[in-house]
Order: sequence, then C-alpha cells, then structure tokens
Amino acid sequence: MGKLFYQGHGSYRLVTDQGIVLYVDPFAGEGYDLPADIALITHEHPDHNNLSLLQQHQGCVVVRPETILINGNYGTRTIHEVAIQAVPAYNSGHDKNKCVGYVIELDGVKIYASGDTSTTDYMKDVLSKEKLDYALLPTDGFYNMDPKEASDCAAVIGAVHTIPIHMKPGALFDRKIAEAFVAEGRLILEPNDEIIL
Repeated sequence: MGKLFYQGHGSYRLVTDQGIVLYVDPFAGEGYDLPADIALITHEHPDHNNLSLLQQHQGCVVVRPETILINGNYGTRTIHEVAIQAVPAYNSGHDKNKCVGYVIELDGVKIYASGDTSTTDYMKDVLSKEKLDYALLPTDGFYNMDPKEASDCAAVIGAVHTIPIHMKPGALFDRKIAEAFVAEGRLILEPNDEIIL
C-alpha cells in the first residue's frame, strides 16, 4: 500500500507501492529527503510552491494550475501510473482561475487534495459521488474555511477518512483547531506522522 507523510501546514508527501514519490504543495516541515517524481502545486502562493525544497528525479513532472487549468477546463494527467484530476478550488482570497485542487488515484486509493478553498458546488455535484478514500481539507478560518465549514464539507464529500490541514497562519499544526474539525472517519495527523493508505 502507498503512504502519506504529513509535513505540516498544507504540505504532504505520497509514496506509491512502486516507490513513486509525489509532493503536494511543498513548503512546510521536514520529509523532503526522497527525490520527487511528481510535484503538485495547487496555487502560486509562497506557502504552497517552494520547489527549492525538492530534489527532483530526472523527468520529474511539476503540475501547477497554469499547466492543468486551461481556459476554465480542469485537465487530467496520468504520470507513472498515478492519475491526477484537477478540480475547482476557490474563495475570496483564491482566484478560481488560478487555483486548483486535485483528485489523486494511486494504488487503487483516491485522495482529494483540496488546496486552499472554501465550499464549492463541485464537492456536492461530483466529489460526493467519487467514493474517495481520503480528503484533506483546510481549516484555518482565515485564508480558508473554518473547522465548522470544513466539517460540513467533509459530510457532503463523504470520504472514508478526512484529515484537517492548513490550520493556523504561521503554524505547522494546531491541535485545538484540528479537534474542532468533526467528521466521520476523521484522522488527525501531526507533522512527521505517516500513515499507510
């Protein structure tokens, strides 16, 4: 089975059974020791796109909004047998035309990497039917939705497990905010926690 390593804030690393290494929004924490095969950037704010942290394998593919959201069309890519679907992500501080989330499928596991967002129609219209295994949702209540709104989104999306992330400006993790997030199948990960998917 694949693994998810939470680095803190909005950053995490996925590793497939075959050893393909994928980073989502590199910026925070530790755990950048494995060379990247894929890097997914949800938007170009500096706390989501620090590619200088990554050693990149030759042929590493970096996916960012400008390469997968073209003229309002959310694209798909399959890289090293990892399927990547861009999806809407937006709120008052995040332009719908410059930000995305991703649905990532690896080793038969579906993960919703929401990026910075608040409630979207796509959550109800599409994600709720995707039979997601994991959803990672921001909960800071400043740049994104607060724990209550994120909890409501988790109920709509219906992933088997939902992980609160991106909790407090300037902090890798905040236990109080994480515990204020309520969802069936909630998983609270602290920085440097790793789970088997």
